[in-house]
Amino acid sequence: MMNRHEGSGMREAKIRYLDGDYQIVLPGSHVVCAVTGRQIPIDELRYWSVARQEPYADAAASLEAERAAAALPDQRG
Repeated sequence: MMNRHEGSGMREAKIRYLDGDYQIVLPGSHVVCAVTGRQIPIDELRYWSVARQEPYADAAASLEAERAAAALPDQRG
């Protein structure tokens, strides 16, 4: 049985976040929460934003990011 860290080392994975799923672009052992900066093991990743392509450590971090995004003016022009 392969350890979750074998083959990907202790490096950060690069992921494309999709609706209800994600695609690993560059293998790694973890991603970094966009709000807290905490490392999230890939097998524990449950929260992310498709629109912002960001991972979150937990529901509270996800909510904080949503609130911050809602407070920003629309940059699309």
